[in-house]
Amino acid sequence: MKASPPLTREKNNDILMKSIEKYKYALLMFLPLAFVACSSEQPKTRQEAGQQNQQTGTKTEVKAGLPKPQFVKPMLEQPVYQLSLPGELRPYEEVTIYPKIKGFVKKIFVDRGSKVKKGQLLALLEAPEVAQRYQSARSDEQKSYEDYRYSRQSYERLKKAAMKSGAVAAIELDKAMSKLKGDSAAYAAVKSNTLVSDQLQQYLSIRAPFDGTVMDKNVSVGALVGENNTMPMFSIVQNDRLRLTIAIPEKHSQSISKETKASFTVSALPGKTFHALLSRNGEFLQQKLRSVTAEFDVVNKDLLLGGGEYAQVNLQMRRPEATFWLPATSVVQAQSGVFIVKLEGKLIKRIPVMPGIRKGELIEVFGALHIEDQILKKGTEEWKDGQKI
Repeated sequence: MKASPPLTREKNNDILMKSIEKYKYALLMFLPLAFVACSSEQPKTRQEAGQQNQQTGTKTEVKAGLPKPQFVKPMLEQPVYQLSLPGELRPYEEVTIYPKIKGFVKKIFVDRGSKVKKGQLLALLEAPEVAQRYQSARSDEQKSYEDYRYSRQSYERLKKAAMKSGAVAAIELDKAMSKLKGDSAAYAAVKSNTLVSDQLQQYLSIRAPFDGTVMDKNVSVGALVGENNTMPMFSIVQNDRLRLTIAIPEKHSQSISKETKASFTVSALPGKTFHALLSRNGEFLQQKLRSVTAEFDVVNKDLLLGGGEYAQVNLQMRRPEATFWLPATSVVQAQSGVFIVKLEGKLIKRIPVMPGIRKGELIEVFGALHIEDQILKKGTEEWKDGQKI
């Protein structure tokens, strides 16, 4: 195979010139198009540049001013507001019954769930030594009474005889009087002892202290009860009238009054709403819970409520005095604290406040406020202390 002859300088120059002529036309067509494209990407005005930078999120040297402020005055109001809290339904009265004296259970007349009346006999105990002690006390009382009666009759006879001068010596009358007083005192002491024995005899009968329902029965016939036995015989509750007990937080403790109403529901009776009025207010703030205990009496004649349930309670509360209210947008909650923005002359001032309850678009505030103050309607952290409007 034969090798190609080497190219001469003249032939190389000729090839280069032909290549330049080939791309010259394409280059001339591309330059105007590129210039037009670059010109269309540049904004025409500084305002357009600002709009474009605002859309893209880039920073500009032009800083937007604060909106024109609107001011409102605080309102003094004393509205009724709703407060929802958990509560507990308890029996109006509840008691566990223990035997006063030691004895055996002779009879039981009630059981768990029995409806009882005040004074009704629940059980009868048997204690022979108590009955014998009572009989002995009765005998001593009878003997002492006879001695006392004899002394009284003797004194009365001597006193009648002493009406005749010289019939009875004065000393004899005094002795009779002394004997009468001694026998009278002895009779009173023995009679008191008999009453004690009689009372012990009454303790053998276990009776209901009030109308209610037997909640627990813990003994059976023949059981030994009393003294060292710490188990109660019965538990009785009064459930035709209940106590709705609610712990009112410290923040709302001063909003309770005699007119405070409550409506509540219980999970056992869905769809039913019950009502009650305030009956008792503890008024003392419990240190552990930081709350005040309030009680509402609930009439339960039909025994629809069993007592012991938990209830969801809605309370109608009202402050004892009128308080300041502002639009909720006026209150600024920042890391530095909670405050409102107030206008003093032509200067801005931040006023620390404590928010209270909220009702619709208004919120209760506590702080250094006056009825004539000008408060920024829409508070913001951008307003600084001492800033001029």
